[in-house]
Amino acid sequence: MSATASASVRYALPGLVLGAVLIGLAPIFVRLAGVGPTAAAFWRVFLALPVLYLLQRATTSVATRGEQARRGGSTLILWLAGLAFAGDLAVWHQSIHLTSIANSTLLTNLAPVFLTLVLHFGFGQRHAPRFWLGLVLALTGAVVLLAGSLRIGPETVLGDLCAIVTAMFYAAYQLLVSRGRQNFSALDVMLRSSAGAAVVLLVITIATGEPFWPRDAHSWAILAALAVISHVGGQGLIAWALAHLPASFSSVTLLVQPIAATIFAWLILSEGFGPQQVLGGVIVMAGILLCRFAMPARNPQVEAEKAGA
Repeated sequence: MSATASASVRYALPGLVLGAVLIGLAPIFVRLAGVGPTAAAFWRVFLALPVLYLLQRATTSVATRGEQARRGGSTLILWLAGLAFAGDLAVWHQSIHLTSIANSTLLTNLAPVFLTLVLHFGFGQRHAPRFWLGLVLALTGAVVLLAGSLRIGPETVLGDLCAIVTAMFYAAYQLLVSRGRQNFSALDVMLRSSAGAAVVLLVITIATGEPFWPRDAHSWAILAALAVISHVGGQGLIAWALAHLPASFSSVTLLVQPIAATIFAWLILSEGFGPQQVLGGVIVMAGILLCRFAMPARNPQVEAEKAGA
């Protein structure tokens, strides 16, 4: 393994965690944006496109683009990732309006369960018992973290179902990005998937007739921050890390997101944060560490990519 590749693997986990933290700001930006929920999702990916394009052109040489073309990876998987991401954002934002934010956050973070089950039964990737234990422990921590705000009743059923569907979409997105990263750079993945997501989200926003245009400079600034910080920065780091870490472990690690969102809501919106939230966060982190210890020292996906290079 080259020094550059070795450094990439070494920094992949910190990059993934930082990406999850930046994504944790997204609910705050959406709440403050002053547009409809699906419109906020559209502006998130649309405003990110010029930034992603400039970064992609600046960092990808002609030789690299030619090498990627010779490797023969189909861009279809990237457009499918965009479709899955559009479904994830659109359904998640609706769930926030139909159930409590705590319910939506918790059920949306069932994505690692769906992803691990698909990898286990669909792709034959077996996981050690310690990994399953770590996954259950991390999810338990998320329940403890959000328990004070959970609401269960007939009025939350539709929103809760939307949140579960969101988790399925997000699991599909993670799987598609992980596969796409075997042939394409993180910026290639982000650029094409974001473009595909923008088209779908624009159609949904127009169909629902929700408030679309930001009303003032403050709203534009919030949406720009959502695009640059949460999407280009957060989602971009996650896409980059998925080439160097197993998809199932990466998905569990993204349970850092509700911890970050809770802390940001406390700091920015003065929402409650106390010993229960601290305990939940500690349990989530313990579950992630247990999953990490259960993973092989070498990432089979990275090894396969090296063999095909």
